Amino acid sequence: MIVTTAAEMRRIDAFTIEHCGVPAAVLMERAGNGAVAALLARFPHVRKAGVVVLAGKGNNGGDGFVVARGLKRRKIRCEVILAAGRADVREPARGKLRAWARAGGKTTTITARDLGPLQRALARSGCVVDALFGTGLTGELTGLAAEAIMLVNASGLPTVALDIPSGLDADRGVPLGVAIEAELTVAFAAPKIGTVIYPGARNAGELAVVDIGIPDAALQAVAPTTEAVLAADAAALLRGRDPESHKGSNGHVLLVAGGRGKTGAVVLASRAAARAGAGLVTAGIPAGEQQAVAARLLEEMTAPLPDDGEGGFAFPSSAAYTALLDGKSALVTGPGIGVSEARRALVAWLVTHAPLPMVVDADALNCLATAPPDGAWGAPGRPRIVTPHPGEMARLSGLTTGEVQADRIAAARRLAAARGVIVVLKGARTVVAEPDGRVAINCSGNAGLGSGGTGDVLAGVIGGLLAQGYPAADAARLGVFLHGYAADRVAARRGMIGLLASDVIEELPAATAALADVPTSA
Repeated sequence: MIVTTAAEMRRIDAFTIEHCGVPAAVLMERAGNGAVAALLARFPHVRKAGVVVLAGKGNNGGDGFVVARGLKRRKIRCEVILAAGRADVREPARGKLRAWARAGGKTTTITARDLGPLQRALARSGCVVDALFGTGLTGELTGLAAEAIMLVNASGLPTVALDIPSGLDADRGVPLGVAIEAELTVAFAAPKIGTVIYPGARNAGELAVVDIGIPDAALQAVAPTTEAVLAADAAALLRGRDPESHKGSNGHVLLVAGGRGKTGAVVLASRAAARAGAGLVTAGIPAGEQQAVAARLLEEMTAPLPDDGEGGFAFPSSAAYTALLDGKSALVTGPGIGVSEARRALVAWLVTHAPLPMVVDADALNCLATAPPDGAWGAPGRPRIVTPHPGEMARLSGLTTGEVQADRIAAARRLAAARGVIVVLKGARTVVAEPDGRVAINCSGNAGLGSGGTGDVLAGVIGGLLAQGYPAADAARLGVFLHGYAADRVAARRGMIGLLASDVIEELPAATAALADVPTSA
């Protein structure tokens, strides 16, 4: 599903108006009428309880005037509270305000000195329509707008935001001081990025998308570079299994992972790779830890690698690693390896020399952060997928964790372009960024994934898909979605609290089968 920045949506609208002959007033009419349908479907009680529309002076206010008129036409009590002077309302919204007045609609203006009309309207209504600001807002809200939003949030009424909750940054998903807390956001043409990523997704609540008749030509001309990955999108990536396939044809994953005290990481990642469908899995581990790991892996193989005498990887030369890479389809490194000079050298060598598609996770990322190889890490035929959490991302990119979280998409895009890798920036609504600037926002998963080992499982899942021949970008998108989808299924049965990484692994086959049954548009 396409999602847009504010600038992309403005260009789409402009192309539609200028090159496709659709007037702005027509787009506004379609948006408002679509919002009425979504509002009534979600909150049918308003037919008796009534609605208050909080409107601003711009196009978002115009959408609100159309909503008010549509409700009145259905004989639903509605009043408009205008947070501006009538003379300040701009076209084409001004035309919609006039149409509302001609229909007999009531409009009351409010000022910072007198919010009483809004308070009284809230008290006698069953729902609020937020039509205060659209996607053009950039500065922090103060004064009348901020006070009006706080009143709406404190009212306890369900709120329907038109296009985007007022006060929310459309691109970064962060409140600009204060923002509407909606139960439903009706997106026009496409959701805005800020309503899909957190924390903005919390402000947006449920998302409904209204088709306002944007021509394909406009979308092709602007070519938005961000998508939200829903079940149908992930299902379209999923491949079936050839009835004549065998373990050799389903790929062989090699993991260079684990170490003393962290052998669980390689066990989890290995089992996840197998459950994701890899035909064969080999866990390459420090020789001294091989027996402990082999005792916990039944279907997967183990192989000893140079040991530093303390249960960690040594790197006296590349020979043992080169030999183990032979015949493998994909490589996963990082879970549980720890950080040392030898491991920094090992990770740098694997990233720059391993002739396989590769997932770089956990401690391998910390090794790269302190001893990064020069230039691009990925190359044709040996793509690299890095899977940092926000702290690891900060170390890789020279930012603070707060700076990463303030604009997750921008941070992921920069690292992907700079290093020629696919970045999987983990967290609520994980971001997958490609070197060419394309971004996918994952929409599966839940807070139950905030437990130890779930990142190791994700690395294994992506590695298992790479081994089966999925292109790296597809493996990253599908792997992230499937990981979250499995967790959602577990949480639906047993709850999020206490959800374990091993629960996700065991759910992967059933989740994959369920995803295969999801209808796609492809």
